[in-house]
Amino acid sequence: MNIDVGLLSIIALGSMLLMLLTGLPVTFVLLSLSAICFWFLRGLPATSSLGIVFFSTITTDIFIALPTFIFMATVLEISGLGAAMYDMMHKWMAGLRGGLAMGTIAIATVMAAFTGSAATATLTMGLLAYPEMEQRGYDRRMIIGVIPAGGSLGPLIPPSVPMIVVAAVSQISIGKLFIAGIIPGVITSIGYIAYVGIRCWKNPGMGPPLPPEERVGFREKMISLRKSIMPIILIFLVLGLIYLGIATPSEAGGVGAVGALICAAIYRNLTWRNLQKATTTAIRITAMLMWLLAAGGAFSQLIGVLGVQGYLRELLLALPVSRWAIVVGILFLVFILGMFIDATPITVIFLPIFYPIVMALGFDLLWFGLLFTMDLLVGIMTPPFGMVLFYFKGLNLPGVTMMDIYRAIVPFFLIMMLVMVLVFFIPDLAVWLPNQMIK
Repeated sequence: MNIDVGLLSIIALGSMLLMLLTGLPVTFVLLSLSAICFWFLRGLPATSSLGIVFFSTITTDIFIALPTFIFMATVLEISGLGAAMYDMMHKWMAGLRGGLAMGTIAIATVMAAFTGSAATATLTMGLLAYPEMEQRGYDRRMIIGVIPAGGSLGPLIPPSVPMIVVAAVSQISIGKLFIAGIIPGVITSIGYIAYVGIRCWKNPGMGPPLPPEERVGFREKMISLRKSIMPIILIFLVLGLIYLGIATPSEAGGVGAVGALICAAIYRNLTWRNLQKATTTAIRITAMLMWLLAAGGAFSQLIGVLGVQGYLRELLLALPVSRWAIVVGILFLVFILGMFIDATPITVIFLPIFYPIVMALGFDLLWFGLLFTMDLLVGIMTPPFGMVLFYFKGLNLPGVTMMDIYRAIVPFFLIMMLVMVLVFFIPDLAVWLPNQMIK
């Protein structure tokens, strides 16, 4: 059929967006649209190629890391480490102005590292930290802001499941992308903590310190630290194995999974019921991601056959603007999409279109991969449809409205945007540490 590539691009992408707006599952949209288009363009026998794409996608070596890291996260989630770590932070920092809020961000950062999920960190810290801070007289806007902000670090702090998806789709090294997220993730967490500290220092009523008679001694602080040290050691072990070149990400994920089981056993939470729950959750999440990735592979095959990638690349490269303006336009589009669509569908649908353009423009793909991940993170924080905001609202905390959450998240959203701008203008924040890795 002799149809203009530009028209085909509009039809393919427009049909996909219209089907998504109907509320159909993303996997169904991508698979059905790919099958229908192959059938229409090349006949029924051509649809069999989708089965080959489907199988080759889910059996790719890079995806071996997915189930291991997911299983590690689910085991750590049921091990009770979140409560132990929050108890530790409460004893160490509650005597400071805003100490509980700063501790909440710090613990959410660590939880993000061992779960890789914004949902888990947000929900866990919402249940643990919200009642405690409310009881201590913290300003409600401060409480509501720090919990989803800290939880949203999940996709950025390695080991991160969204990073695995980004790396797989764009053919970036998973290990390098993990390490690239460390410096921006730490800067963002420090930025959140600094904001809380400054606000509570200027206005003590926003985060009053614990009265002296309720504070604990050094001995109890050390005991609480001992109870919380295991998951931190595990995360450093996993990332250290990758950084030093001792293990591949897949092998390090296996070490992390075994280490998570050991942690749960030490904390006496490795019961048959908990193990069954963790395994079932890991299988469900892995299956969902694999279906979505396979569907994304089929759709990528379709747009490759249609020539959409080449058409858009030539179209953008021909624009009378600088290459930096093109990258900014791509990131802005991802930001807008992130306000309405979850991170994984955006990655599997649009990243295969964008990363060849970025390569053709001569940019470092690792740098762009981290910026893309951070852009997704900003999207899940952004009203009106930021997913992490709905995770927090799903706790149904008394008196907390969506408008309260929208107002409270704004300062933290701006901090994340600032860090992203820093990474954009100072690429070494993303690429310096991965470039020091032992091959």
